[in-house]
Amino acid sequence: MWMAQKGAVKTMQVLLADEFGFCFGVERAVDMVEEALGEGDTVRTLGPLIHNDQEMQRLGTHGVTVISEPVQIKRGETAVIRAHGVTPEVQRELEEKASKVVDATCPFVTRVQKLAARAAAENRHVIVVGNPEHPEMIGVKGYAPDHAFVINDESEVANLPQLNNPLVVSQTTIKLKTFLDTAEAVKGKTDDEVQVVNTICSATRDRQDAARALAGEVEAFYVIGGTHSSNSRKLLAVCKEQCEKSFLIETPLEINPADLKGVEKVGVTAGASTPKWLIDEVVERLKELGKK
Repeated sequence: MWMAQKGAVKTMQVLLADEFGFCFGVERAVDMVEEALGEGDTVRTLGPLIHNDQEMQRLGTHGVTVISEPVQIKRGETAVIRAHGVTPEVQRELEEKASKVVDATCPFVTRVQKLAARAAAENRHVIVVGNPEHPEMIGVKGYAPDHAFVINDESEVANLPQLNNPLVVSQTTIKLKTFLDTAEAVKGKTDDEVQVVNTICSATRDRQDAARALAGEVEAFYVIGGTHSSNSRKLLAVCKEQCEKSFLIETPLEINPADLKGVEKVGVTAGASTPKWLIDEVVERLKELGKK
C-alpha cells in the first residue's frame, strides 16, 4: 500500500502514501498559468491560484501576481480564475475588464456549479455540505443564490427551512462521513424525495484512504500542506485517527526533531495543492534526521 524511499536509514524508514500531492485540478491550473506565462502574458490570479504559499511564491518569481478584486485587472492583462472557481457575476466582470480570462476552475468544482445551477433553474433547493467561507463554496452558491444553503455538517440541518425537492451536494474536499451524515439528516426537512450526489473529488478520497492505510503502520506522520488548505486539514484528521503523532507542516523547517525520538517508521503524505519539489525537500529532511 506504500513505498519506502530508497536510501532510507536503518534507524528510521520514511514511507510515502500511495496517493499524495498535486491532484489533477491543481496540476491543470498550474499548467494553464505557466502556459500563459510562456505566451508572454501579464498574468494576474484572482486570489491565490491554489492553497499553497510556497508554490505561489515560486510562481511569483516568474511574474504571477495576485489580485483580490476584479476591479484591479486592467486591459492588456490576463486574468486567471483559480482552481476553486468564482461566481458567474465575478467571471463576467473579469471578462469585461481583462484582455483574456483563463478559467482554471477544477472540473470537479465545475460539476458542482452546474448541478446547483440546474436544480435552481427547476426551483429546487440546493444543500451544499461544506465551509460557507471557503472560496469554492462562495462560487458554487453564486450559481444558485436564491436556492442554495451552504452548511458545515448535520448539526446545522435543523436550522434549514422546509425544503422543496432538494439536491444535496458537497464541497469537493470534505470527509465522506460528514457528507453522508448530513445528507441523511436533510431527509427529515422535506416530504419530497432527496437527490444526493456525492461530489467529493476522487483525489480527495484516494489521498484520505491511502493516508489512513499508512497511518496505522507508522509511529509518526507528516502531512505537507497549507494550514489554510481544507483538504490538507482533512488529511491530518484522518491520520490522527490512526496515528496520534500526526503533524501538518508547510515546510521542512517545521519538523521538530524531538517528535521523531525513538521513531522507526515515519509516514508522509501531502495535500492536493502541495508541489512535488516541496515534498522532496521534506523527505530529504526526514532522512537527514533519521541518520542522527
